[in-house]
Amino acid sequence: MKKIYLAAALLLLLTETYAQNPVPAARHKYIVIAHRGDHTIYPENSLKGYAATIKDGADYIEIDLRTTSDGKLVSMHDASINRMTESKGLIKDFTLQQLEELKVRVKSKPDTATYRIPTFEQILKLCRNKIYIYIDFKEADAAATLALLKQYHMERQVLIYINKASQITDWRKTDPAMPLMLSTPDSVKDAAGMKKFIDTWHPDVLDGNYDTYNSQMLELAATLKIPVWPDAQGPQEGPLVWDKAIALGLKGVQTDNPPALIKYLKSKGLR
Repeated sequence: MKKIYLAAALLLLLTETYAQNPVPAARHKYIVIAHRGDHTIYPENSLKGYAATIKDGADYIEIDLRTTSDGKLVSMHDASINRMTESKGLIKDFTLQQLEELKVRVKSKPDTATYRIPTFEQILKLCRNKIYIYIDFKEADAAATLALLKQYHMERQVLIYINKASQITDWRKTDPAMPLMLSTPDSVKDAAGMKKFIDTWHPDVLDGNYDTYNSQMLELAATLKIPVWPDAQGPQEGPLVWDKAIALGLKGVQTDNPPALIKYLKSKGLR
């Protein structure tokens, strides 16, 4: 009994007042984030793949926001165009017009269809009021991003994944109400370490690899009302990984196979 009281006292100590920005209202009990869209058939970060994600019924499309040489916003995971096109170079060194002339392809999946690098505006037009957007903020300007979100009335239909400390500062100044997602570093291995991380950076949502969390860490996050939606995607992703994530107590994950995960969740009564 003494151990129970001590554990409760520790949790109370760890959960001192903390307020975060709310994420978009959940549409399902288990959150599915489509990593770079549904690229089981179409190329990653393509409009076709994003449209397929909406049809799948996922909660979020994860996109990778980058900036062209003329200040336009586009989505591509890599800083270079080498892997996804027949050309070579960095996104930041091309104008939007030059990038729009390139064909996106997947070397391992020959396809005669033509796919292009999508602009942020095209993505917003496609997704508005249909699916939320998880913006992996690779290289972009917070003010320019927010201006487009406001133009399409979508500033409360997104969350921002942070890649460096300066982005936190920029977003907190640009839109204090924007929910920001951070990954816990490898050094965080328990609830006490996670509380220190939260107190330092004040994330609104937590990411990371799903297997870096334990039940005490998730209990702390739940007490602080901070969603934890980590990465399940990878070569080993499938029912075994999803079972582990659910057993751990996670309420959402990012996936490379949204249609299969959603089907699995429905079979478990979680969707």
